[in-house]
Amino acid sequence: MMAAPSLPQPRGIAWAPPPEGLAAAGVPAAAALHLAPDGLRHGQTPGRAAALATLGSFLATRGEDYTRAMSSPVSGEAACSRLSPYFAYGCVSIREAAQAAWRRQREVPAASRWGAALRSFIARLHWHCHFIQKLEAEPEAEWRPFARIYEGMRPPADPARLAAWAEGRTGYPFIDAAMRYLAAHGWINFRMRAMLMSFASHDLFLPWQESGLVLARLFTDYEPGIHWPQCQMQSGETGINTVRVYSPVKQGFDQDPAGRLIRLHVPELAAVAGALVHEPWRLDAAERARLCPEYPARIVIHEEAARAAKAALFARRQLAEAQREADAVQRRHGSRRGRARQQRDTRSRAAPGQLVLDLDGAAVAPDVESMKVARTGLGGGVGVTKRRP
Repeated sequence: MMAAPSLPQPRGIAWAPPPEGLAAAGVPAAAALHLAPDGLRHGQTPGRAAALATLGSFLATRGEDYTRAMSSPVSGEAACSRLSPYFAYGCVSIREAAQAAWRRQREVPAASRWGAALRSFIARLHWHCHFIQKLEAEPEAEWRPFARIYEGMRPPADPARLAAWAEGRTGYPFIDAAMRYLAAHGWINFRMRAMLMSFASHDLFLPWQESGLVLARLFTDYEPGIHWPQCQMQSGETGINTVRVYSPVKQGFDQDPAGRLIRLHVPELAAVAGALVHEPWRLDAAERARLCPEYPARIVIHEEAARAAKAALFARRQLAEAQREADAVQRRHGSRRGRARQQRDTRSRAAPGQLVLDLDGAAVAPDVESMKVARTGLGGGVGVTKRRP
């Protein structure tokens, strides 16, 4: 299907004018509809011409370090494909992108950085379609966990906690910088989407249905089939994926070691020098009052909150009912590779009396464990998602 020729644009269909021409075309401005400003300051140029230019620049120059640079919001802004909004709005198709990537593959050595980048990119095109099929197969995934045993585990959102997270006021600099970056750009790379969702679900123990809606209204590349399954995955409620609780401090040191993103988007911390910009709570009271008096204290202690969240998840995951449900989710939504692996594991189980070395701990089918990169319709994201309606 992906190799079939693309269909021509239907006659009589024209692309809408760019934003500056919308008023002349009679489209009312947000203020005329009594909509509050959404905070988007650095959105991508809309339209098909911009979509094709973005695809071309990624395959010609920007994408060479894709596999190494996509995890950091600093390098990922250029190294990620940045095609997800165009996919979401139909400006360019997955088929067009796949065929262009295949053509580029024929031009570069398979063992080169370009070869690795293109393989990774094409894999994410496959995952894009795989995730959309999940929601088509189970539309309730927008509000119900794939594994029903987790329903009701998290209480309704604490409004103060939800607002602090949504506005970048958690007291964790890298979390706050990522959220403010997202609000300004309408996009952020996948690793940061996963981290933001993880913090909301585990550290703040917010229900993914409510925190996911905040992200859905911020993302300019909202694709529900990707977004909601990813919200569930990062919250540990699919029943089949490894539970991942991101350390906001470690992620900051790994992905923004110099604190560049933090100082740019959290100006309250601009005067904090060196590594302490990642952990301002390590400043003594006098230094904190002098250097960053406006920045809030930590909303939770990560280590304590993560421990409590894991305990709640595994209390349910270890139940026999949860194991049966995980098997059903795997059959319904797991990738073919995951199902094949599960069948091999079943055939190779130890015979009675045979000694077994359990290297995995809890017996949880990994399925799309490798989908920590899945997402997003490319280049990143906890699921892609559209700007506030």
